[in-house]
Amino acid sequence: MCQQPTGRLGAVASKSGDRSTVPAQSPRPTDSPTGTPRRTFLAAGVAVAGAALPVAAGRASAAPSRSRVFAHGVASGDPLPDGVILWTRVTPTPAARPGSGVGPATEVVWEVARDESFARVVASGTVRTTAAADHTVKVDVDGLSPNTRYAYRFRIAAGPAQGAVSATGHTRTAPAVGADMSRVRFGVVSCSNWEAGYFSAYRHLRSHRDLSAIVHLGDYFYEYETGGYTGKSGTVRRTEPANETVTLRDYRIRHAQYKTDPDLAELHRVLPWICTWDDHESANDSWKGGAENHGLREGPWAARKAASEKAYFEWMPVRPAATGTGRHLYRRLRYGRLLELSMLDLRTYRDEQVSATSTRIDDPQRSITGAAQMNWLTGGLTSSTTRWQIVGNPVMISPVLIPPLDERNAAALTEMLGLPKGGVPYNADQWDGYTADRRRLLDAIRADAVDNVVFITGDIHSSWACDVPVDAGRYPGGGTVATELVVPSVTSSNVDDIIGVPEHTVGNAVPTAIMAANHHVRWNDFDAHGYAVLTVTPAAAQMDWYFVNDKADPRTGRYHARSFRVASGTQRVQPVGRPVD
Repeated sequence: MCQQPTGRLGAVASKSGDRSTVPAQSPRPTDSPTGTPRRTFLAAGVAVAGAALPVAAGRASAAPSRSRVFAHGVASGDPLPDGVILWTRVTPTPAARPGSGVGPATEVVWEVARDESFARVVASGTVRTTAAADHTVKVDVDGLSPNTRYAYRFRIAAGPAQGAVSATGHTRTAPAVGADMSRVRFGVVSCSNWEAGYFSAYRHLRSHRDLSAIVHLGDYFYEYETGGYTGKSGTVRRTEPANETVTLRDYRIRHAQYKTDPDLAELHRVLPWICTWDDHESANDSWKGGAENHGLREGPWAARKAASEKAYFEWMPVRPAATGTGRHLYRRLRYGRLLELSMLDLRTYRDEQVSATSTRIDDPQRSITGAAQMNWLTGGLTSSTTRWQIVGNPVMISPVLIPPLDERNAAALTEMLGLPKGGVPYNADQWDGYTADRRRLLDAIRADAVDNVVFITGDIHSSWACDVPVDAGRYPGGGTVATELVVPSVTSSNVDDIIGVPEHTVGNAVPTAIMAANHHVRWNDFDAHGYAVLTVTPAAAQMDWYFVNDKADPRTGRYHARSFRVASGTQRVQPVGRPVD
């Protein structure tokens, strides 16, 4: 049976079918200060894709090459039991470069099949893209079978590029809501900076068998100007545009460049992705009213944020959820009876960051999630019927304090000194800077006795395994309510990179000091780059960390670094000696 999309191109086509079993999943068209800079804080504690497309001079082609017309690859994302987002970008003429705002309207046929030869096509349709959507193509396909691997492709139906066919992509739907799953595996990544190195972590992820999807926890790209945030020895490869991304055109060009990375493009081609943003998809240390990396010369923040969102929804295979007040990126995906994955947006609704020593950290009026998202998150966690609750969390929720204080016994001291009640945080851009929201969330988990909440986190360019305590100052006596597993950056600079010292110079000292003060932190590594694989079974959730040898080498090897496991019902992470096969 063929499915004909009803939405316009560059938008998620509307779907039929009951989505009541997956909260906040209703699709909607996607047509679309203060605070210390992250680099300073850490130190203290290609050409644009379309412009380089090969075009034979003086010769017209009846069947333009795939490499020119589909230069940015294919992708899929946000799998449901009966559907998935499919994505590509077409270049109908050489002038229709990303961000150019020019180029003819183009009819694109999409097909989904059970086999790579497309002898068994199960869904297809035709959609139209224009320069208004930067010639991106995004279709929300339904009517598919649960837990099934599919092939898909795109073809130009009419226009100057008629006949061009994309590479064949592969995707996989989620299991049925009531399915009993023996295990689900995700690749988990964060913080991929083009200028700081090569995306070899994406290449190595392809070697892991039986992955259901790739979870990207934010900072998919970086907004800085060329040379603005580089690797240890400078710029490894130059970004486009050369300026900082501020306008819609800038963001489109930067997205396009990232999609030309061969390792990123191939991982998009072979697996569905589940993504959220952090700050660098718009600007460093962003909040609802501005960003550290945004000034008056760059115009109104609202305009810049809107431009970054429009480009993100055009260029990423995500399904924004819809409410009566508009669309939002936070959403929930279910994998049978085994787990629900709640993906958070911790930038769009947060209040402005404050100093790490400010008592405003504890202000109950300040929020990192916003009220609507907090209600959605706590309601979903406390009402879920799955064995595991996995939370895709862009910034760390575990307290990291210098040192943790027992709020009851230290109240007189902190009040006299004008310090936060629980101690001075390592990084107030994290949940540590919004303690009232963290308390609301942890209290809801504890009050409803929700077992098996695991936060998987990015942002901090380092690796961590933590118990999430009720009260860090009384750990372990106060108990724990969840665990947190933090992945390293793909390439973005860590402390050793930023201050230009040999690897493990800082990393040999800092983790020991942090864990000595924060006993709920069971392990951390400040130096390495790479990725992780999360394996969830009814009995346990295990994170395996893999580090690359040299991010400046496009063919670098990788090695298994550490593994930590949380058994069902325990809320405590424990080291294990070997990764999951």
